[in-house]
Amino acid sequence: MSERILVLGNSSDGLYGFRKELLEMLAQKGEVWASVPDNGWFAELEAQGCRVIETAIDRRGINPVTDLKLLMRYIRLIRKIRPTKVITYTVKPNIYGGIACRLLRIPYAANITGLGTTFQKEGWLKKLVILLYKTALKGADAVFFENRGNLQIMCDLGIVQQSRCRLLNGAGVNLEQYPFCAYPSEDETVKFLFIGRVMAEKGVNELFTAMQQLIAEGYHCQLDMLGYYEEDYKQTIEGFVQQGWLHYHGFQTDVKRFIEPAHCFVLPSWHEGMANTNLECASMGRPLITSNIHGCKEAVIENVSGLLCEAKDADSLYAAMVHFLHLSPAERAAMGAAGRKHMEAEFDKRKVVENTLEGLGLCVNSLS
Repeated sequence: MSERILVLGNSSDGLYGFRKELLEMLAQKGEVWASVPDNGWFAELEAQGCRVIETAIDRRGINPVTDLKLLMRYIRLIRKIRPTKVITYTVKPNIYGGIACRLLRIPYAANITGLGTTFQKEGWLKKLVILLYKTALKGADAVFFENRGNLQIMCDLGIVQQSRCRLLNGAGVNLEQYPFCAYPSEDETVKFLFIGRVMAEKGVNELFTAMQQLIAEGYHCQLDMLGYYEEDYKQTIEGFVQQGWLHYHGFQTDVKRFIEPAHCFVLPSWHEGMANTNLECASMGRPLITSNIHGCKEAVIENVSGLLCEAKDADSLYAAMVHFLHLSPAERAAMGAAGRKHMEAEFDKRKVVENTLEGLGLCVNSLS
């Protein structure tokens, strides 16, 4: 019997950008429907064989009326499509999509792409989310995790049983889409690169502090920053741009043209599922400086393909950046080459897709 698969996510750009290879394989097994907000990528999803349904989601809000409407929307959608399997990504689709599937007795699998801000501090909101997750994931056939730390936290809290957990190497990286590029020639200025949402939890405060110290001490370096404002940093960034060491490029659909001339990618994030930007930059042969946390450190072979710093610690980040600046051009290039080999060995998108299909109980056709 042909499959009818419904995929629930919180953004069309994220679903296409990180899961298009999986969607293409799923489309070979039957009908694929995608329920996501319209972030401008519906045509691309349809080109992967998806039938797209627009579903608005307030990603960060906690309005119970809005969330109840999302649950009811999912229930109506599932009744209409009658899928043989539902696959959910990110917090609200995982919770409310999971509850809807349990109520309607539809097989489903959830993907924990990160635990988010809620799990970082104690309080009523964390207790509520744990309760909702327990309710949503109780009937899941499989729960996918992108790093072992998130998996262990969920199991220790009694949210999900270890036997139903599946560990993936993030979303993986398309090695052809992010090809190895020769290391850029050295001039007087070392170019550090940051790609991500501009917000405190991505470590931008620590990054700005470290860069200010490096500039004050006379190091010849600059920071190129890509990403949209998740929080109000506009005035701060404009001030640093005027000082000359920060180059802010806003959100970019094509990050490769910024990765290629960079000497090092820096992501001092506080928490991640699996940072795709680390994988993409390493795939293109760029050394990494990133946080010593699950979701970041897996992308680095320390002192071989990059350097680790402590999260929320500007001094630790500064020390790692100084260490990098003191490396020779040949040592930096060797780090980048080692990063590419690490991606080929552990994070090849094709293998991640195959592991996902196996976890979903679907027959695997090799992508090799």
